[in-house]
Amino acid sequence: MAKMKAAIFVQPGRIVLDEKPIPDVGPLDALMRVTTTTICGTDVHILKGEYPVAKGLTIGHEPVGVIEKLGSAVSGFREGQRVIAGAITPSGWSNACLCGACSQDGAGTKHGWKPMGGWKFGNTIDGCQAEYVLVPDAMANLAPVPDDLTDEQVLMCPDIMSTGFGGAERAGIRIGDTVAVFAQGPIGLCATAGAKLSGATTVIGVDRLSNRLEIARRMGADLVVDSSVKDPIDEIMRLTDGRGVDVAIEALGTQSTFEACLRVLRPGGTLSSLGVYSSDLTIPLGAFAAGLGDHKIVTTLCPGGKERMRRLMAVIQAGRVDLSPMVTHRFKLDDIEQAYELFGHQREGVLKVAITP
Repeated sequence: MAKMKAAIFVQPGRIVLDEKPIPDVGPLDALMRVTTTTICGTDVHILKGEYPVAKGLTIGHEPVGVIEKLGSAVSGFREGQRVIAGAITPSGWSNACLCGACSQDGAGTKHGWKPMGGWKFGNTIDGCQAEYVLVPDAMANLAPVPDDLTDEQVLMCPDIMSTGFGGAERAGIRIGDTVAVFAQGPIGLCATAGAKLSGATTVIGVDRLSNRLEIARRMGADLVVDSSVKDPIDEIMRLTDGRGVDVAIEALGTQSTFEACLRVLRPGGTLSSLGVYSSDLTIPLGAFAAGLGDHKIVTTLCPGGKERMRRLMAVIQAGRVDLSPMVTHRFKLDDIEQAYELFGHQREGVLKVAITP
């Protein structure tokens, strides 16, 4: 049986490069030869044991590649075609999909519904930090990459671009809005870009790292707040003349940033939560106006499917956003353990790493 290299979850604290069989292709599947992928913050949560997955699972959910083999029932694509697939790979026929919540494509059973079921790669099935990845429901999930776009230009589409933009979209940002984005990591930077494209006229980026604030300006932030120097709540209220912001986007996944988002909202404002939380959240009474402030709290898991990918690539192709500055480091798949060590400890100003088999 032919083998491939893959980054495999062994136990909390250990993801190792090893060999696995190249997957068999079912009628509705496609086998993608991965040409570029990356490491996500969620993968680090898996590595640390903060998000449970099965031992022996291949990690990763952001694939760019070439169709190696198509299932017998797949039409509309050809072998050798450059494609991407979203981190979310909806079937298209589940109750969640038919209700318009494709990212929540968990199969409903007598035992209940599985949240985040649409996220399969590196969660419930083998992911794409490998030489090959099996894409389920290929006709719903493969999206051709335009010839004039490079792998790195579209590398953010499968997850962080979709997630960050989704946070802006779910918040219902309108023309003329003021938006604060707390944390300018990869997701937050994409949320900053998404807020600007959605019509916000004042986007405030918050972080404690100066290099990230510099990139935030390139992504569309009109103002930045260095939270290592100034209290971001006081500063945002000063910048808005005490009005508060229409939308606050939380992109880190901590109690402190979640609470800060609540405290800078205007009455009737929206908190859009993108962070992955590893402990319970508490809603403070004052910040929540005792539940009487007409506030809205929304959450987002990045939309998936080929139409979502097509739209995101169209934004890049039209020159509306350039996310390539976010790729700060590059590694071969053979060196992925070293890449995890760098990314997991956030050394050398790392934002995203490109992994090439």
